[in-house]
Order: sequence, then structure tokens, then C-alpha cells
Amino acid sequence: MSWQKSRSLNKRIYEITSKEKFKMDFELTRQLRRASISITSNIAEGFERNTDKEFIYFLYVAKESSAEIRSQLYLALDLEYITIHEHKELFSEVSEITKLISGLIKYLEKNQKS
Repeated sequence: MSWQKSRSLNKRIYEITSKEKFKMDFELTRQLRRASISITSNIAEGFERNTDKEFIYFLYVAKESSAEIRSQLYLALDLEYITIHEHKELFSEVSEITKLISGLIKYLEKNQKS
């Protein structure tokens, strides 16, 4: 579920950063896109690992990327690249993904101890 929602977020990030005003800021566009892709990529890579310990590590990296996106969304808002409505929607999506990843980490860590 977290990977699927992250995939949807990737598309939204690409759409938002393709807007005329936003796409002129190459660095912020590049950073947002990379962080977004990092979430799906790390979930997928971790899932393919042989141990829960490795999967958990990659989930933490994905979670860190979601924090990076939340921070960058504030900058995009401050620079008026996105509207307050777009910010709230995207921030909510990223926060939901973070919660899903956190829940999966807790589940895997609990199972490791059992």
C-alpha cells in the first residue's frame, strides 16, 4: 500500500514541478523529484532483500525522503510555486505515506523480536 501511494505521489510531483513557474527552478524540481522517486525505489529495493533487518533499513531511508519532500513543499509554497491547496494535498499525501511506512517498520521490528 505504501509503494502504491508513493507511486501516485511520484506522478503528482512530476505534474506539479512541470508547471511553468516551478520548472524554472531546476534545483528544487530535481530535489523534489529525486526524493519522491527515492521513496518508491527504497521500498521496492528493501522488499527484495532477504531479511527484515535490511527491509527495515530501506524503509527508514524511504521515510527520510518523505521528510525531505515535506520540507521542500514548504519552500515551494513560500516561493509561490504551488498554491496553499496544492501544498495541503501533497503534504497530506506524503504524511499518509510516512504513517504507512512507520506502521510497516513497527510491524517488522515487532516480528524480528518474536
